[in-house]
Amino acid sequence: MNNDHKATETALREIFRDMDGDRAAEIREAYYKALEGPMTLAEALEIADAKLESPAGPLLTEHFHAIEALDVMKRSRLGAVL
Repeated sequence: MNNDHKATETALREIFRDMDGDRAAEIREAYYKALEGPMTLAEALEIADAKLESPAGPLLTEHFHAIEALDVMKRSRLGAVL
């Protein structure tokens, strides 16, 4: 972990430690929902594409877009803190 990530995680931990519990829970739930959507979408698109008789196409392209969204979320340090 680089120093920027460590500093960000430390700051987030302090913020969440001092935050109202209900607000922290709301953010935690929203974060996991934000991850769940693209994960479910990526899987559904991949399965649907695999069941098509034609070669890979638009569904697989959309699958990769959903994976990109997941990759962006995984770069967030919020997940490491929650």
